Amino acid sequence: MTDPAPASIADQPQAADGPSLREAMNRVRLEVGKAVVGQDGAVTGLLIALLARGHVLLEGVPGVAKTLLVRAFSRALGLDTKRIQFTPDLMPGDVSGSLVYDARTAEFEFRPGPVFTHVVLADEINRTPPKTQAALLEAMEERQVSTDGVTRALPDPFLVAATQNPIEHEGTYTLPEAQLDRFLLKLLIDVPVRDAEIDVLRRHAAGFRPRELDGIGSVVSTAELLAAQRAAASVDASEDVIAYIVDLARATRQSPSVQLGVSPRAATSLLATAKAWAWLNGSPGITPDHVQTMLVPTWRHRIRLRPEAELEGVSVDAILSAVVQQTPVPL
Repeated sequence: MTDPAPASIADQPQAADGPSLREAMNRVRLEVGKAVVGQDGAVTGLLIALLARGHVLLEGVPGVAKTLLVRAFSRALGLDTKRIQFTPDLMPGDVSGSLVYDARTAEFEFRPGPVFTHVVLADEINRTPPKTQAALLEAMEERQVSTDGVTRALPDPFLVAATQNPIEHEGTYTLPEAQLDRFLLKLLIDVPVRDAEIDVLRRHAAGFRPRELDGIGSVVSTAELLAAQRAAASVDASEDVIAYIVDLARATRQSPSVQLGVSPRAATSLLATAKAWAWLNGSPGITPDHVQTMLVPTWRHRIRLRPEAELEGVSVDAILSAVVQQTPVPL
């Protein structure tokens, strides 16, 4: 069961600026940590995506708390969330909504789909055909849904968190490049280290119930969240750092192992995630270090390797690491 939608922005107190906003975002990380253990990097990645007004693709084997992570994250933010279980027979209208005939009024009425919420959990997104996957494209990029010539705006803030299993390929459909490019970040959810896994079992032994998320509450207001998004977007980006991002993007296109390098949209995505990361760290402007930190999760899903490189076992993460090492850093 999800929390009710937060009050309108007009009904909420004005959010503070600067350090108090960062403290509010850090409270979200601590609150999610009450339910999810050993996934601090993924929690931070979700927060960065939300601050940068982007979406996240979570990849990991079954049982590493991908779904629990998104549910706890939305609960800590006090945002309404809906889960869509993607299956081969799911239709586009099951995602975005459809027109339904009302016999009482003899008119067609639009019935909103589960995408009309603040946080959409697209579970196992690669189990549905591309036609249904495409139902999310307009929502993710334009933050709206168009049906029968009528455009309907989605709630703000809006985040799509999609999950997929990297090892099970039977009955799955590869996400097309156009769909992948809509995700700001691709986060890999690994099995937690031994101490963290012991902590997980200890909590369950003490009665923790993940389906109910006992003890997880809203720790930030919608006004604070939107103010934090504006603050992250206003972080300064010098000409040297902007040129550095462009040089990194061009280097991916020139790599001999790469068939398709990153696009200009990917470069703007890296700029946005670097700004969010810099703001979370209290920096007034982004530095090459911020860019390098966010490069792999922002670009790992946007590169297509040559077939011969895949056969040789070359990984995209390794190529991106090499690009960072070989590209001159501005002083």
